[in-house]
Amino acid sequence: MMIEIHNRCSDFSSYRAARVKSLFNAESGCNFDLSADLPADDPKWKIGVIVGPSGSGKSSIGRQFWPGVEITNLAVGWPEDAPIVDAIAPGGDFNAVTGALAAVGLGDVPAWLRPFHVLSCGEQFRAGLARLIADPPERVIVDEFTSALDRQIARFGALAFAKSWRRQPGSRQCLILTCHRDVVDWIAPDWVFDTATGALTKEGVRRPRFELEIYQTDWRYWKVFEPHHYLKLPLMPCARCYVGVVDGQPVCHVAMSSRNKGRDVEARGCRLVVLPEWQGAGVGMRFLNAICELNLQGTEGGRFPGRPVTTIFHTSHPGLAASLRRDRRWRQVSASLYGGERSRCLRTMAISNARKLAVKPDAVTVSGAAFGGHFRAVQGFRYVGAEGITA
Repeated sequence: MMIEIHNRCSDFSSYRAARVKSLFNAESGCNFDLSADLPADDPKWKIGVIVGPSGSGKSSIGRQFWPGVEITNLAVGWPEDAPIVDAIAPGGDFNAVTGALAAVGLGDVPAWLRPFHVLSCGEQFRAGLARLIADPPERVIVDEFTSALDRQIARFGALAFAKSWRRQPGSRQCLILTCHRDVVDWIAPDWVFDTATGALTKEGVRRPRFELEIYQTDWRYWKVFEPHHYLKLPLMPCARCYVGVVDGQPVCHVAMSSRNKGRDVEARGCRLVVLPEWQGAGVGMRFLNAICELNLQGTEGGRFPGRPVTTIFHTSHPGLAASLRRDRRWRQVSASLYGGERSRCLRTMAISNARKLAVKPDAVTVSGAAFGGHFRAVQGFRYVGAEGITA
């Protein structure tokens, strides 16, 4: 489809306008013309990108790309008196909404409980993408894509959205307009039109790669990750912590404790956190699976070196639970819609504290903390590794 852009405005003849024309040999600033042959009528692609500097015609193309489809502003239409978890697809399914938030990398649960206008720029951007994912139109045009964001958040936000959009059923299409070339590779669109050169590229773009290094440590790095974890409970004693690092920067964390299973023992994973600027990059599940595989093989670096063990993992995060169900290395083994009796847990904690003090009078104990007495659905999963893939 050939799109012709011919923008016109008044040719001013004021003193300053005339002086600018004379100084810079500029004949006129009133005309802008651009021609682009784009696949607007082709239903086979899912994501297209128009990239170029400001003022190069991206928005003008977007306004003509699909007749009757207006450019979407992700920041418009949010209520000020409702959290985003209520504002996204109000009549839709709760799991679909939370799944969309997690899918675009907004996995910080406290942010779900805040209205849109108090979120950070990065959180607002991802919330807008989640709204598109939870209630997707057949065709959508998004302008100023990632324009006001930290570039790290922009790249992984773009990656997360692209992956989620491609999973949408049917032939839904998304046109992205952006002046930032750094996100194009992470979107991996079906085609790219560059308004600066007039070139249309239809070959698929390959996403960049990065190396995630894993280190075993203790709780010293937890203070970096704790603000982004949805539970505030005492740390598990005797746990081994693991931190994922990219280019020297910590990006994810998990702890591995132990769980008695009759005469057997297995590892128990908890406190899995991916920092917000890395959410949506896919590092969380790869990080968790790598450590659980060390446990399963009994190799050095696992929770019990030299002793192969399975790993159990519990979560109430709907997005993480959905990811674990999709991964064939995991089997769901339990599900509880609400916690047990809180008073029973308090009694158990008191007995445990008494035992600690009997052995070590100056031991650190925690009082008043207990599970139970809530409606937090907890789902349990066990890592079975390659067995789950070949079964």
